[in-house]
Amino acid sequence: MDISTADVVKLRKVTGAGMMDCKNALTQAEGDFDRAIEIIRERGKLVASKRADREATEGVVLAKVTADKKFGAVVVLNCETDFVAKNENFIGFTEKIIDLALDNRAEDLQSVLALNLDGRTIEQQVMEQTGVIGEKIELSFYGKLNAEYVMAYIHPGNKLATLAGFNKQEVELQVAKDVAMQVAAMSPIAVDKDSVPQAVVEKELEIAKEKFRLEGKSENMLDKIAMGAVQKWFAEVTLNNQVYVKDGKITIKEFLAQHDKTLAITGFVRYSLNL
Repeated sequence: MDISTADVVKLRKVTGAGMMDCKNALTQAEGDFDRAIEIIRERGKLVASKRADREATEGVVLAKVTADKKFGAVVVLNCETDFVAKNENFIGFTEKIIDLALDNRAEDLQSVLALNLDGRTIEQQVMEQTGVIGEKIELSFYGKLNAEYVMAYIHPGNKLATLAGFNKQEVELQVAKDVAMQVAAMSPIAVDKDSVPQAVVEKELEIAKEKFRLEGKSENMLDKIAMGAVQKWFAEVTLNNQVYVKDGKITIKEFLAQHDKTLAITGFVRYSLNL
């Protein structure tokens, strides 16, 4: 049957599928627009099933905060190739997901997947995008942060993003940004040593002991030497104690005190893709 260009364009706008895919779907549906939509969605499920075992190691990492600056989120939408990751439509789709997550102050990844976007869940939409794009698409990470003030930072290229939370609303914009960039550059594991999980500390102690044991240090000195090594490790992996990358002579805690002695970091989120 004769399929009009207007119908093809309309279907493409609704589904995001390519022009030929839309024309073929309308032809198969004998012009039934709603059935054509279902055909394209069914194709998405089929492609998703076929590509389930593929690795989606590329993608987009975005961070954003609510208008009141009290809630921030990081989302990661994966794909198979960097070509797709750089596509404006793919980035736009990721932006829609993070905006919806912020609007609903979603608690976790499952909550985000269940959110309704244009009449369907995000989980359904992601599956449909697999059919439209022809690559495995996966929403793999969602992180959130609540604080009196949250700063978001996205490293150029959309492969790395961070959030940094502070204990008060009156934070200089550049100070907050510098802290978020510090998180991006230095990949801390905790705000300070007291917030490092004890199991992680004990593991580092054992690693240090074994290192010095292999170096021939006496057994009765291992505990003391290993603890000293762990203290140095704390300075490298805890945000407050890291050397401020823009200065090199002061720690992040000292950097904050230079601007506001009552200012403190309450938490952070960091996600890096292939970096």
